[in-house]
Amino acid sequence: MAGKSKEQRTERGEHVKVVVIGTGFGGLGAAVRLRREGITDFVVLERSGSVGGTWRDNSYPGCACDVPSHLYSFSFAPNAEWPRTFSGQKHIRAYLEQVTDTFGLRPHIRFDHEVKMMRWDTERLIWEVETSQGTLTADVVVSATGPLSDPKLPDVPGIDTFPGKIFHSARWDHDYDLRGKRVAMIGTGASAIQIVPAIQPEVGKLTLFQRTPPWVMPRMDRKVTGAERWLHRKLPATATARRGILWGIRELQVQAFTKRPGELGAVEALAKRNLARAIKDPALRAKLTPDYRIGCKRILLSNTYYPALAQPNVDLVASGLSEIRGNTLVGADGSEAEVDAIIFGTGFHVTDMPIAERVVGDQGETLAATWKDGMNSLRGATAAGFPNWMTIIGPNTGLGNSSMILMIESQLNYMADYLRQLDVLGGKAALDARDSAVTAWNAKVQERMERTVWATGGCNSWYLDANGRNTTVWPGTTTEFRNATRRVDLSEYEVLRPAPSAADGKGPRGKKAGVSA
Repeated sequence: MAGKSKEQRTERGEHVKVVVIGTGFGGLGAAVRLRREGITDFVVLERSGSVGGTWRDNSYPGCACDVPSHLYSFSFAPNAEWPRTFSGQKHIRAYLEQVTDTFGLRPHIRFDHEVKMMRWDTERLIWEVETSQGTLTADVVVSATGPLSDPKLPDVPGIDTFPGKIFHSARWDHDYDLRGKRVAMIGTGASAIQIVPAIQPEVGKLTLFQRTPPWVMPRMDRKVTGAERWLHRKLPATATARRGILWGIRELQVQAFTKRPGELGAVEALAKRNLARAIKDPALRAKLTPDYRIGCKRILLSNTYYPALAQPNVDLVASGLSEIRGNTLVGADGSEAEVDAIIFGTGFHVTDMPIAERVVGDQGETLAATWKDGMNSLRGATAAGFPNWMTIIGPNTGLGNSSMILMIESQLNYMADYLRQLDVLGGKAALDARDSAVTAWNAKVQERMERTVWATGGCNSWYLDANGRNTTVWPGTTTEFRNATRRVDLSEYEVLRPAPSAADGKGPRGKKAGVSA
């Protein structure tokens, strides 16, 4: 890092003001915001060899975003060159590379630095961050690993004995040739409905194992014309206006999800018509018709998913995968399919984020242990007992109908004010979220959650944790969240100072070495 001598790095150990983890939208956004706040003493740790996060890892055929491109980009880094209204993975990844270069972030990024463990030092009030390439310390850690970073494979009996090819949609094997193969697709989520139509024309046979059918709406995608791109380049205000309109429409839709789910019946009727137009076989249409309120699970967008399922080389097993016997996949209804390859589109570790196993707080306990009964945080950012540690896209910050970039930017506001408050306090200081504040915030969130479509819609979604509690989605508008995270309220935090004995190295470890200001 600039300004640090080799001697300081090797003999004393490297220390920075802020460590950021991850180079997806959250991590790169945090890095840009730090620089805009005048903070250059930071590093970004990335376990891979390039930036992009989930848009680097998910490179499966047909991968694209289901949020309009002009809304799925940073407000401080508009892109006039989006080729489509809903852009694909390679264009989003290219955008993130562009952001990295435009804002001069590469000198701060440490590629191939996987974080192994983070431990809070209660005496020195710093984080010890152990990586695959060595250890460094930091005053503040900003974790931006994201909820869609670690794939989840189901525990299916016989999976270890399958003689063919197995991979997850987020770890696509581009060296494996699917042409002419008998392929099983497990899952019917956002990735699967993009993969199915992309591979259907080239595989010999495709068997889709579905536990629960999704609601699928038409995808209003088209090419962005040259005239539109020219206008956005020459008059940036037009791109800003376009983004504002897209945002406003989605803000108006939120109440149907969060307060009046009954209003979603009209949307449900449109989805049923979309299904009926593409699927003429009554038996297949019945299997593809959900029995829960639209919006309870993520609403999916596709113009090609249903037509692909109607093709003669596609079979639908509407009971889910039950067992694997050699090359034979067995559905819960007893149906069997001989396959050469299995593709799992079974989601990610969202409510049990693996990074939580690698964060050790002031009592020597991991964040995962603290969250064993469900994730809890203050304003989606900080956790009690983990001073000067915050997460981007934390608990209850997800969205059901809009752009996560809006939520990320709100959390970046909170991060920036958090760091300002530490500067105002002066000297060596740390902020630790009070248990009472965390409890009060989450009680309010869960109370609001009770009347949402995610709680009343009659489905079992990946938004819910093992206890059936929704710790994923924000039950309000993005404007409400922006207002709630605009500033740090110091009354919600305990201000920690080094214990008097810390200076001579004799302070007690494993205890909270500080007092409330």
